[in-house]
Amino acid sequence: MSKSEVVELPALQDGDVVPCCPPITARELSTADAQKMAAMFKALSDPVRLRLFSKVASHPGGEACVCDIADVGVSQPTVSHHLKKLREAGLLTSERRGTWVYYQVAPSAVAAMSAMLDLRS
Repeated sequence: MSKSEVVELPALQDGDVVPCCPPITARELSTADAQKMAAMFKALSDPVRLRLFSKVASHPGGEACVCDIADVGVSQPTVSHHLKKLREAGLLTSERRGTWVYYQVAPSAVAAMSAMLDLRS
């Protein structure tokens, strides 16, 4: 019998998402901003990680159980390793519910990468 319960997650408002870095065209990146952004892009540079990130981002409800996203052609321990790398880079957040871990995309990370690459500024 499952001991999991449904937990309502708070919806993020527009003011909750704050990019870390200015657009690439605004000014030269600081060393700290460059290191932060490089860690995010490096985490996404692996095809398995990019697929996992995409699976979480596109999953209905905006979150995915590890059991729903593990079919990316590698073993479960490798999936866990890649999810850990995405969490460490700040791209995913996670929450344990019973025996399962649920993942969400960190909106601030996506906003930061998007804002930095915005050439319209």
